[in-house]
Amino acid sequence: MAKILIVDDDPDFVEATRIILEKAGHTTLSAGSGNECYQKMKSEKPDLVILDVIMDTVLDGLTITQRIHEDEEINQIPIIMVTSIANTDYAALFPTDEYIHINAFMSKPVEPAELIRQINKLLKK
Repeated sequence: MAKILIVDDDPDFVEATRIILEKAGHTTLSAGSGNECYQKMKSEKPDLVILDVIMDTVLDGLTITQRIHEDEEINQIPIIMVTSIANTDYAALFPTDEYIHINAFMSKPVEPAELIRQINKLLKK
């Protein structure tokens, strides 16, 4: 099926998501930061990215979406932002009045069936 890059600094989230995606027939890659995400996108060309917000910095995931958007080689790869920022002290830092270069947004905890539905929608399957 699809090659999906899971980007999160929480190894438990990465492992749980990997299990869900591989059970659905996808192959997975992982990265623990925005910079590692960018490098893997360039080298591995995943079909889709699942991206956290809070990693190396509070808005690491948002910062990397801008860099991806500016790179014509990878900016067409769909991104699902999956985060728990709304449940943290950092929620006020998340921009609500500017365009974020993602294709879907989901709050943690994510229902596995909903995650698969979003992936299938973005991959048009």
